Amino acid sequence: MAASIRKAIIINGLPASGKTTIGVPLSNHFNAPLITLDTIKEAMFDGLGIGDREYNRKLGMITRDIIWRLHADFPKDVITVLDIWMGFPPYYNFKEGLEKAGIDQFVEIWCHAPGEVLAKRYLDRVDKRHKGHPGADYVPELMDVALRAQPMRLSPCLEIETTDLSIIDIPKVIAWVEKELDIH
Repeated sequence: MAASIRKAIIINGLPASGKTTIGVPLSNHFNAPLITLDTIKEAMFDGLGIGDREYNRKLGMITRDIIWRLHADFPKDVITVLDIWMGFPPYYNFKEGLEKAGIDQFVEIWCHAPGEVLAKRYLDRVDKRHKGHPGADYVPELMDVALRAQPMRLSPCLEIETTDLSIIDIPKVIAWVEKELDIH
């Protein structure tokens, strides 16, 4: 009998890049928990309050640590789907997080679109999101970051251009994940 290994599908990308749009069908297909940074962070906003941009970033780092710690308690044979913006190197201590989580194998799905597309999506939903998230004043920063953001490329990486979310070929994404993570 082969040893169980803990696997993860990491959906990385800027805010409004389509991570959740891709994560939900993957979670459903693989019967895998979908863990989103925003779900945990919003619970912390509710319990601890909201603050300025630095406070928001600090909660984001703490949330990533919570995600890694949660993984350590999952059964080895569970596949998880992580909807998370990993940022820039050192990727919020990503390698240490993987070790803490006991994740043995993972793939990265990189969601990206031009800054103007991300800005429009962000503005369209700013009043529908938790008030702890940055408001419309975040858009210039988002557009700047969109010019520099790249996938981590620390594992097999599928890059998906998400300007038109309606044309994303989810069955093709599922087939790629199955192949790369050797899921039968």
